[in-house]
Order: sequence, then C-alpha cells, then structure tokens
Amino acid sequence: MSSLSIGIVGLPNVGKSTLFNALTNNDILAANYPFATIEPNTGIVPVPDARLSTLQTIYSSQKIIPATVTFVDIAGLVAGASKGEGLGNKFLSNIRQCDAIIHVVRAFENSDILRHDEAPVNPQADIEIINTELILADIQTIENRLPKLEKEAKSKPDVRAQVEYLRSLLEQLQAGVTLSSIPSLDTEALGDLHLLTAKRVIYVFNISDEDLTDTQKIANLQQLAAPAESVFISAKLEEELNSLEPEDAQELLASYGFTEVGLSVLIRAAYDTLGLQSYLTAGPKEVRAWTIKKGYTAPQAAGVIHTDFERGFIAAQIVDFDDLVTAGSEQAAKTAGKVRTEGKDYVMQPGDVVEFRFNV
Repeated sequence: MSSLSIGIVGLPNVGKSTLFNALTNNDILAANYPFATIEPNTGIVPVPDARLSTLQTIYSSQKIIPATVTFVDIAGLVAGASKGEGLGNKFLSNIRQCDAIIHVVRAFENSDILRHDEAPVNPQADIEIINTELILADIQTIENRLPKLEKEAKSKPDVRAQVEYLRSLLEQLQAGVTLSSIPSLDTEALGDLHLLTAKRVIYVFNISDEDLTDTQKIANLQQLAAPAESVFISAKLEEELNSLEPEDAQELLASYGFTEVGLSVLIRAAYDTLGLQSYLTAGPKEVRAWTIKKGYTAPQAAGVIHTDFERGFIAAQIVDFDDLVTAGSEQAAKTAGKVRTEGKDYVMQPGDVVEFRFNV
C-alpha cells in the first residue's frame, strides 16, 4: 500500500495542532482559538525503524528510504458539524480520505487555554461530541444513498442484499453505535460510501507532563476509549523534545521513565490498529521499508513495489533480519543456510529482508 494516511481530529483547543507540529516537526499556526486550522495541514513522517541503518552498514547502501505515514491535521469541529456548523462540511470531506482517525482528547488543565465552550475539561463529553457528529454524518450518507440503491434493486437482485445490509447499519447508527465497534462489519458492502465511523480510531489523550506517570488517571481514561486503542502523550513535552539535541531529548524522556518519543508509540499503535507491518529490501543502491497488511503473501507484498512484480512473481529470496545481522553479510547468511527461497503461498513476516524474482 502507499503511504498510510491518518486524520488528526478533535474539538478546538485540545492541543491537536501542537501535537501535529511535534509529530511532523512542522510549525503550522497553533493558535488558541477555534478554527486556527482551516485547510488540512499535511505532514509526511518517516516511520521510525532502527533496522534500516543497520542494513545500510551491512550493504554499504547509498541511501535509506523509510516507510512513511501522512498525518493530516483537520480543522477542529464543534457540535453540529454534520449540519455544517463551524467548519463541519469541510472537516467531514477531509477526513473521508484518511485510512484511520486519531482522535485527540484534552485531559490537561490550563486556564490560559480555554475549552472550546469555556466549560470545565471533560474528556468523556468531548469523545461523545465527536462520535455523535461522525454518526450523524454517516446516517446522512446512508440516507442519501439508499433511494438510488432501492431503485436499482428492483431490476438487480444482487443489489437487494446491499440495501438490506445498509438498512441494518442505519438502525445501528441511529441507536448510537459506531460501525467500527461492530465485530462482523462487511467493509466490501460499504462500497465507496467512505463511512466515517467505519474507520479505525486511536484515542490520543493529551495530558500534562505530571500525569504521564499517573497510572490511575491513565487507567480511567483508557476505560473511556475502550475497546479502541489509547495513547497518552503530552503534546507540550513532545514539542520540547523536538527542540532538544538527541542526547538531551533521550535524557528528558528517561526522566519520565520512557525510552521512545510519542511519534514512535503512535505509529506502532496505528500499525497494530490497521493490521499493518513492514518488510525490508536491501542492496548497494538503497535500503527500503515497505508497508503491507499482515497476512499478505509474497506475491502481494511484491505487488506493493510494482504490479508487474506480483503478476510475474516467481519466488522470493528471504533472510530474517536477526539472522542477517548475526551472520554479518548476505553471503555469510547464505553459507550458514539462513537464506531461503519461498513460493507464492508464503505469508510475509515482520523481520523479512527480501529480494523478489519475477518475469514479465
């Protein structure tokens, strides 16, 4: 698949743009008033992967090309967005194009930064406002599409099943259920509707530095987001880490008991939530990470590089990253019997360093 695209959403003044700046090292306008972000700000971020520099040393590669994630900072929405309140319609069209949603929820106190409605900080209420707006938008989408499909179903029996399925989803939405929480959701039947609540959600609770080690507070917030994945980040701390030299940043992280920045935690959560993994290719020209879905076979993984590779797939020469590092070179790994040839039914593994053989 091409670069993973994740929309960052949240109510105004939750620290969404501050988080975006820290993740992408990109200083867009982070103003303390609603709608400081109107056009979606996009940042393409390399996926942290220490294996790439190790492979570069082994292969004396000219360059490294990491996998990337595209973060899209989408304008803060308010209650009524699905009816066009605030920047509602613009917000909803921007988010439809994303693979997943990061929902930033404010869980920090700061009297200098007003809550969007000037009420006390209330993470649960904020989650409910955004979920309600996304549900209302999906209800509208299905209700707009159903009359056309019902007309088609009269002459096309195969469309009838889709009509019935969409009606059942409409009932669930009307009952306040987000589609991603339905275990047996048939995404094929959703076609090109780009339903918002069908997208995977990761909740990012923006908390104060002091609360990063408050296990009770974190457990309570996790409960609010369950069964979705939760990540806890201090956007202010991430911003500070970005301004420091790597050694100083590592020291500051260690003082909070962490070994990695929020970006790494967030990207790993996104990969897990969407069922993704990376495989590696390496040679004198370049070392590269490629993003695929878990469960992809070798031909499907080859198709991510180029469709010709999948169509003309012959075999994959594979060595496990750890075995390659232990051996010290590809030739030494071959001598040790660690390089193997796999066929079209092989399911790719996260540590695979691959060279595809194909014929077109």
